[in-house]
Amino acid sequence: MGLLDNRKAEKELKVIEEWCKGCGICVAFCPKNVLDMENDKVIISDLDKCIKCGLCELRCPDYAIYLEGSNNE
Repeated sequence: MGLLDNRKAEKELKVIEEWCKGCGICVAFCPKNVLDMENDKVIISDLDKCIKCGLCELRCPDYAIYLEGSNNE
């Protein structure tokens, strides 16, 4: 496993439900279908499939979803 793979492995996908306005942009951009909508909020439906690419974080207009790093990022 390379250095970049180690950094990805240390990150964890997080959702701030109170900030989510239910636009679904993150769901649409997720290449692995990790996210879903429930009660007009994003939910992580299958975390095991997450490749930690960050597309959801990049596209969220409300900063409601992000990759939290444990490597002081």
